[in-house]
Amino acid sequence: MSANRSIGWGLIGASTIARQHMVAAIRAQAGCQVVAVCSSSPERAQAFAAEHSIDHAYSSVAGLLADPAVDAVYISTTNELHHAQVLLAAAAGKHVLCEKPLALNVEDALAMARACQRAGVQMATNHHLRNAATHRKIKEMLQAGAIGRPLFARVFHAVYLPPSLQGWRIDKPQAGGGVILDITVHDVDTLRFTLDAEPLEVAGMAQSAAMAKAGLEDGVMAVVRFDNGLLAQLHDAFTVKNAGTGIEYHGELGSIVGRNVMTQEAVGDIVLRNAQGEQLIAVEHENLYVRSVRMFCQALDGQGAPAATAQDGVRSLAAALAVAQACRSGQTQAIAAVSV
Repeated sequence: MSANRSIGWGLIGASTIARQHMVAAIRAQAGCQVVAVCSSSPERAQAFAAEHSIDHAYSSVAGLLADPAVDAVYISTTNELHHAQVLLAAAAGKHVLCEKPLALNVEDALAMARACQRAGVQMATNHHLRNAATHRKIKEMLQAGAIGRPLFARVFHAVYLPPSLQGWRIDKPQAGGGVILDITVHDVDTLRFTLDAEPLEVAGMAQSAAMAKAGLEDGVMAVVRFDNGLLAQLHDAFTVKNAGTGIEYHGELGSIVGRNVMTQEAVGDIVLRNAQGEQLIAVEHENLYVRSVRMFCQALDGQGAPAATAQDGVRSLAAALAVAQACRSGQTQAIAAVSV
């Protein structure tokens, strides 16, 4: 970001992710400050503002967007609210960094991206895993031919959703809950990023084992076919306490194994396995959210694109929704090609 540029951020949603990651990530950027927060609960907004020394607390999105000190917004409300809030932000001329999934359907996600495009404001999706040093190193290795032609991938993203996060994710279909929109969308986006390939079709089965209610799923296994011929297997859950996460790529000449890498933290390691044996690959870890905000700010200055663009958010959502449809129908589901 330009040394003379100042960006005032407004937080739409006094959320856990904003509290734990994003306030600090924004403040880590030169010239960036968090100037406002809004929540549908005035008490929650006031408490969040006091906790983080934020000057202004609002009980409505309209109030925050009318604040002239707000240049960009970070949206981390429940999933069904993103569509309307992004449209309002675009109309107010504010740049937008929105949590995933962008919306509950592809049509709304496209409308969000196109509204920002028409308004001349930057829009990005906060797919944090793209910013992990592990996944960026894996992408680099794949592009360099470290395992030859990639044939298969496996993602292990079965975790235990802590009680503090269970809420709407497990009992409110209307809010976009369930493991597919919460976790599977991350898997697909990470694979799209590392492979530089697009998913074509999916098959899947979902489970409601012990946590989810109201017809939502708390576990899923899916297979995704990409346009480079690779098949990927996904295992996602809210109900598994001690499995650990990981991602594997298997090619004609070897395998890349990422351990403890499907996480918000700057951790994990990578192993390359081939005919010469097993090699631990050096990785320089970096805070995922700090990098996400940095790339967003650089894009505002015309220096490249955000880590995950609006189009990335739309395409990864389309694939996740296809997984959900395949689970419901019991049939392979094609993924429609979508472009902003």
